[in-house]
Amino acid sequence: MINFKTHTIESAPERSKAILQGTQDTLQFIPNLYAAMAEAPALLEGYTTLASIFDKTSFSETERQVILMTNNMLNGCTYCMSAHTALSEMGGVSGDVIDSLRAGTPIADARLEALRQFAIVINETRGWPEHYDLEAFLNAGYTQRHVLEVVLGTALKVMSNYTNHIAVTDLDKAFKPFEWNKTDLRGAA
Repeated sequence: MINFKTHTIESAPERSKAILQGTQDTLQFIPNLYAAMAEAPALLEGYTTLASIFDKTSFSETERQVILMTNNMLNGCTYCMSAHTALSEMGGVSGDVIDSLRAGTPIADARLEALRQFAIVINETRGWPEHYDLEAFLNAGYTQRHVLEVVLGTALKVMSNYTNHIAVTDLDKAFKPFEWNKTDLRGAA
């Protein structure tokens, strides 16, 4: 097995240091995902920049977490499912929505469920939704802008989920209370 380094600010490549320091200053710790991404400064910068951009979409915090956690679940990323459970709770996402996302079961709110279903379609079809998938999403009250912002959220999760798979990222102590694994699925998709 190839072991990927979990960097500290001191061990990180020069171009990653400022991002890690900023994260340390903001969160009071450096998530192991960032510490692993630090090996490739362009990846770390790309991920943190794209995450900041995704936060500026027209989606609410709950809707963004629906997209992110749906992709985490579909990609089987235990690290990101755990981390986003914590972030969802901190962001005020309701417990029933979080529970549905962690279990891969329908969300009671019809509009959020339409978003979850569309995020599944985008992930599973690799961006080739059928016309009826687009119509169902738009008929749920979303717009063409939202369609493209789902693509943005999906791209963000490819970066983090794939990094965690390759680097076998250890779960941070801060996320341990929210630990998730694939066996938590009760009825995926």
